[in-house]
Amino acid sequence: MIRNIISTSKTFAACSGSSSSRCLTTRVSSASKSVFLARQTVQKASSSLVSQTQIRNYYHEPYPTPKHDLKSVPSKGDHAESRITPHKKGKVWIDAEHAIKDIKSGSTILSAGFGLCGTAETIITAMTERKDLQDLMVVSNNAGNAGSAGLSPLVTSGQIQRMILSYLGTNKGLMANYINGKIALELSPQGTIAERLRAAGAGMPGIYTRSGVGTFIETGGIPRRFSPKDEDGKQTVVQEGVKKEVREIDGHKYIFEPAIHGDVAILRAWKVDRAGNCVFRYTTKAFGPLVAKAAKLTIVEAENIVEIGEIGSMDIDLPGIYVDRIVPATVDKQIEIKTTREQSENVSPSSGDEGHKSESLTPALAEAKEARERIAKRASKELYDGAYVNLGVGIPVLAANYLPEGQKVWIQSENGILGMGPYPLEDEVDADIINAGKETVTLVPGAAVFDSSESFGMIRGGHVDVSILGAMEVSANGDLANYMIPGKLIKGMGGAMDLVSNPDSTKIVVVTTHVDKYGKPKVLESCSLPLTGVAVVSRIITDLAVFDVDRNKKNGGGLTLIEVAEGHTVDEVKEKTGASFKVAPEIKYF
Repeated sequence: MIRNIISTSKTFAACSGSSSSRCLTTRVSSASKSVFLARQTVQKASSSLVSQTQIRNYYHEPYPTPKHDLKSVPSKGDHAESRITPHKKGKVWIDAEHAIKDIKSGSTILSAGFGLCGTAETIITAMTERKDLQDLMVVSNNAGNAGSAGLSPLVTSGQIQRMILSYLGTNKGLMANYINGKIALELSPQGTIAERLRAAGAGMPGIYTRSGVGTFIETGGIPRRFSPKDEDGKQTVVQEGVKKEVREIDGHKYIFEPAIHGDVAILRAWKVDRAGNCVFRYTTKAFGPLVAKAAKLTIVEAENIVEIGEIGSMDIDLPGIYVDRIVPATVDKQIEIKTTREQSENVSPSSGDEGHKSESLTPALAEAKEARERIAKRASKELYDGAYVNLGVGIPVLAANYLPEGQKVWIQSENGILGMGPYPLEDEVDADIINAGKETVTLVPGAAVFDSSESFGMIRGGHVDVSILGAMEVSANGDLANYMIPGKLIKGMGGAMDLVSNPDSTKIVVVTTHVDKYGKPKVLESCSLPLTGVAVVSRIITDLAVFDVDRNKKNGGGLTLIEVAEGHTVDEVKEKTGASFKVAPEIKYF
């Protein structure tokens, strides 16, 4: 975090919060004379700050604010210059307010971040204060929380009118605005958004992917915008969903997803030099490099601004060629879900009721907790020593708690971790290390961090051995539904469609309670809710039973009951299952 700033039309001095804690003088102009004079000014200031008015008068000119129309047009001059900001002015701007002054209403904004990790809070604050900036189209993995962080202020103010995102999550205000026709949304799988951005930055028209094949993503079944409710509470679809081109390649169906180009990208980096080279800390990397490459104008807010050469060549995550403007980060980062080992009796990260101590549970909650633990214990048997696994939030990730002593698995988190560890101790909490559920976590020795394109390349490429997910519904032929209830609950698919996109290479295991809170079965002949994937599930584990799924119909298709929970019977399983199934010759108990 930049602590103090001496602002001038030519320079500002920034004292970073890094371990060195030394004061850095950052040049805005590249003219050598200006650098000398500016540094002399800072030295004379020593322990006292020089007012902006004094220094502005000293140079007799306003702050540098390069003029342009946000178009990516290389300079045709005699000298090589930045594609947006002339090299004579430099890339470092005095603050976010000046750097966003020429962003126009109606612009497409590419916003980095996963949850509240890596979001450009300083730039978003400045944009929110510009009340003339309206009708924005924003592309982001998600839209902040229900509070005042992330993109939430721009949603609340009505400045955002359209969004492309994968997950609404805890932002109930955004969900309500969408359902009530106040904002347009295009839901897109998380990995697909990452690849569409990467394609734009690489000059490609788009990508072909199996993520979303056979779902509403393919058919355009999710409306982008509804009308407001009339007097009778009825609505119509104002803007239909986007129907995708489908092509068969090597015996598999793929859908075409067009590249996503932006007018302006906004992101946050831990360390940035004057040339624009960026370093990201841990999971803040998720979408930062991707949005930077896909926009005409890229603005990065830096927690630490350093001189050229102070970042090692092998340490640069994003080369400066993709960065046009640099501003100091002056708004503190936030943690969306702070979870520590002292607060939870579990070792592994999770999301749900498992953080409650058993003595404080009501009988109903205690029963639900026991059911979740039973499922997780059985799910742990799907993992093996050395396996690369993705464990979804909630029940799935609890499976890691029940691995035999000495057995190790590498947990992949789709926001950019391979080697996720347990919840942190209180003094280990780091806002820049979170899991896919936005909870604070740790990293095990040998862990790697990377951006979302790399993460979903691992997933879609079949490099993950086992993926365990939760479900709202799962069908007898292996269809999965787990991301929305039309008109009521629209969380978004996040990375789930990508996680199930290669079931031939990655074993897909679904864990869920056998019935919902109303006693209705969740294992059905066919799903009634919008699908996450078609014929992708190989095994279903509930608190009552374990089924094998013949998703490829090698033996006629359907379910085979192979295990029953202790204290329950095959007849009870039949009574509570909404699909017919075969019974294995020898039933095991768990």
